[in-house]
Amino acid sequence: MPLPVVAEVIRSGFVEGHHAGSAVALRPDGSRALDVGEPDRPIFPRSSSKPIQALGMVRCGLDLEPALLAVATASHSGEPRHLELVRRLLSDSGLDESALRNTPALPLNEEAAHAHIRAGRGKDSVSQNCSGKHAAMLATCVVNGWPLDSYLDPDHALQRAIRQTHEEVAGEPVTATAVDGCGAPQFAISLTGLARAFARLTTAESGTPERRVADAMSAHPDVVGGSGRDVTRLMQSVPGLVAKDGAEAVYAAATATGAAAAVKIDDGGDRARVPLLVVALRALGLEAPVLDELATTPVWGGGRRVGEVRVTV
Repeated sequence: MPLPVVAEVIRSGFVEGHHAGSAVALRPDGSRALDVGEPDRPIFPRSSSKPIQALGMVRCGLDLEPALLAVATASHSGEPRHLELVRRLLSDSGLDESALRNTPALPLNEEAAHAHIRAGRGKDSVSQNCSGKHAAMLATCVVNGWPLDSYLDPDHALQRAIRQTHEEVAGEPVTATAVDGCGAPQFAISLTGLARAFARLTTAESGTPERRVADAMSAHPDVVGGSGRDVTRLMQSVPGLVAKDGAEAVYAAATATGAAAAVKIDDGGDRARVPLLVVALRALGLEAPVLDELATTPVWGGGRRVGEVRVTV
């Protein structure tokens, strides 16, 4: 079945293209306030699944202070504070950067990347945005006495536990396993399941593993993303909101009341992702100035704004 137009690209008043995708918004009672496209079709949540992965690790005995737990959920920008937290997470487990097996990269933050290059450094694993998750995976293995070299194997005890966590909090089976860009296993669930999982985090009782993950992200949104990042701005501006962006245009968020949303743009392009999330959050009754700021994505030409991406759902 063809998907509806989700967003259109306007340049100088002319409609020059469209993005299609899927979105779901669940009220606290689980009923649907928004249902667009195919939200029940399995997708790979990419980095939007990091809070679920972190939950699996906490359930396996990983006990971290909030800032370190936040970096375990992060797609961080590689700024100095981010790297300091990742290195501390490793050193507290008796490890160093050489134990990381995630794909080397430069920091996402442009200023941090330039400083990195000026210092004569190339791509490395600690600077890559998933290094906090990988450091936490290694730390979980240390806690449990599990092998370190094979921690990315889908059959490793850690990854089996993380898969089971996905299935429990999403309320549905994992339908496929793949390899994420950072090298870690990635488990396919639906957008509806992803939204349900985020609601589980924000509505859990205080002190539970679920709530510890949610509270760490809410307390340290600058760690989950970075300077100027929309995921950081959302959580800084809406108290109790837990949000996580992911590659291939995935986004998920949940409020403190358990209202939750998840979106994906089919072509993997990011331009329509944030405006669609805004529509989903507004369908749940959420209003905040930051949503007005993120409701459209600018289209630039000649150094000035000449158009925008806007949602047509």
